[in-house]
Amino acid sequence: MQWFSRLPRVLPKTAVAIVSGLVMVTSLSAQTGVNTAHIDRSVDPCADLYMFSNGTWYKSTEIPADRATWGAWGELYERNLNDQKSVLDAAAASGGAYGSPAQKVGDFFKTAMDTAAIDALGFTPLKEELARIAAIANATDLVDAFVRLQKKTIYVPFALEVYQDAKNSTRNIIQFSQDGIGLPDRDYYLNEDGESKELRAQYVQHITNMLKLIGESDTEAAASAQKVMALETRLAKASMTQVQRRDPDSTYNMTNIDKLKTDAGGFDWNRYFAQMNIKNPGDINDNQPLFTKEVAAMMSSTPLADWRAYLRWHLVKETAPYLSSAFVNEDFSFDGVILSGRKELRPRWKRVMATTDACLGEMLGKLYVEKHFSPESKKHAEQLVVNLKAALRDRLAAIDWISEPTRKKAFEKLDAIKYKIGYPDKWRDYSKLEIKTDSYVQNVLRTSEFEFQRNLDKLGKPVDRDEWYMTAATVNAYYASSLNEIVFPAGILQPPFFDINADDALNYGGIGMVIGHELTHGFDDEGRKYDADGNLKEWWTAEDAANFEKRAAAIRTQYSEYVVVDTFRVNGDLTSGENIADLGGTKIAYYAYLKSLEGKPRPPVIDGFTPEQRFFINFAQCWRGKIRDEAQKMYLATDPHSPDIFRINGTVSNLPEFIEAFGCKPDAQGVRPVSIRVNIW
Repeated sequence: MQWFSRLPRVLPKTAVAIVSGLVMVTSLSAQTGVNTAHIDRSVDPCADLYMFSNGTWYKSTEIPADRATWGAWGELYERNLNDQKSVLDAAAASGGAYGSPAQKVGDFFKTAMDTAAIDALGFTPLKEELARIAAIANATDLVDAFVRLQKKTIYVPFALEVYQDAKNSTRNIIQFSQDGIGLPDRDYYLNEDGESKELRAQYVQHITNMLKLIGESDTEAAASAQKVMALETRLAKASMTQVQRRDPDSTYNMTNIDKLKTDAGGFDWNRYFAQMNIKNPGDINDNQPLFTKEVAAMMSSTPLADWRAYLRWHLVKETAPYLSSAFVNEDFSFDGVILSGRKELRPRWKRVMATTDACLGEMLGKLYVEKHFSPESKKHAEQLVVNLKAALRDRLAAIDWISEPTRKKAFEKLDAIKYKIGYPDKWRDYSKLEIKTDSYVQNVLRTSEFEFQRNLDKLGKPVDRDEWYMTAATVNAYYASSLNEIVFPAGILQPPFFDINADDALNYGGIGMVIGHELTHGFDDEGRKYDADGNLKEWWTAEDAANFEKRAAAIRTQYSEYVVVDTFRVNGDLTSGENIADLGGTKIAYYAYLKSLEGKPRPPVIDGFTPEQRFFINFAQCWRGKIRDEAQKMYLATDPHSPDIFRINGTVSNLPEFIEAFGCKPDAQGVRPVSIRVNIW
């Protein structure tokens, strides 16, 4: 899911979130049992827990016309919009002093909602930069243009960011990574099936349509679009696949400016860093050195006219959602309709709300948590994290396939995992950011420039381990390998995931599974390569690593067998880490729940379901969802998470605890034979 276009990146490379979208949520009323209205009792839970738990909802629910997906996450997002809007409306009406949070949030929102002014401006806010692009006459001008756009977080043709050195987690260094293509993934350019060819033709037409909006003639725009497609295809061919990028060893390639001049000498690195105002770049990690080398080669082999067309396109593409209605509608016709299958554009205030959160998230988040997250919720959630960590420690102590030296290191890593709950202790300083009422798109670009510079300012400074990479209102969570931390914003600490007044079975099946999932990321096929200090460092014995990889390979095989749409399958290699985290997280949460019951009276049966059954049903209900085929195909190519139904059924098919809870027969459809079940953590 993606609610916005070009905005500052949210997560560092070594962080993994439980869902791919960023969603905001408010609280629901307390409940004591599962949502029985969603359940389809005609379905055997031992055959299909997902449809048993959600079947009635699934059959009676239509995806809203303005959405590509719909389900528990989307419902929570929608419920929260009115609360978020009330915060924004109050800020907009307050008339706060210039430079105050109320002024900045309020003016940002008001300016974004003034469609008459936005339509009157058209693409006028872009004309200065378009003129500078048109004036590019040599390679030096081209490098300067790259820098100007990158500072706006329009990453062409590569991205420069500053974050932790994977092998020295105490320092921040420059990181280069591949970027600069307009389709969702490299394979969209390279696949030769009929559907891919048709989509590429639609993309070229979309580029043509958009460039006509900035004054190019039909002939000029069509020619420019072909140039863009050829240039982006060359970038795509040089790019790593999604699966290759999951390997932290493959993306760790230390270099420096002198070595870059040798390995990628066609690019003027002195000019680039001077324009970035980086006097001493120091050590640099080039995540995809072959890509960087190709970009350098293209500096001389690609005509400047092609580069100019490419830069015009990316400037317009990334700002279109914040321009006049003609740009918004053309942007939606491709990104919304063709790529995602949506039928209608989302109401403007909802789009603006998401953009405000993305641009001014901590400023808005501070106002949000004051009204929508209690100290009691924070305390209760912290206790759940403590309980889940204890359960994982018990699991690590019990498994028989790792040696004592590896087990000891695993304990050290688990004990070192830091957790953050609700919101930052120290809010971001926006005092240097100016928000005006002149132009919506200019405000978005100002925030992008502010965030780019804020990130660049980390170079040469110690890592700030108190920084948050999600806003407080986000319904999501993440584990950051280089920080060895798990983070749970206030937004996800709401029903159906978490409710301090609800049955504990629901809390453990909901947020407990999420906590367990994030903890398990520290020990999945990527996270296990980082030590307790967040350094990319081998701490496993060779035999233990081989034992782990054997189990991980079995998970990959299982999920690769799932057919989703037509002949499109789950990519077991791409989704491996998330599938391992789902399996481990659910198991850990279940044992944490059982441990929480020790010494207490057994909870009652509610609505005919035992506490153990309620745990698994709420686990399934938290992941209920529907998705349009177009969006599903895109997610299968780009999203490291499996489709919702397989996050549930794929997980429980390996769990004897689920089989026991529902009294499933050994040959039940949703139960794997003992010989092929996978148990990692």
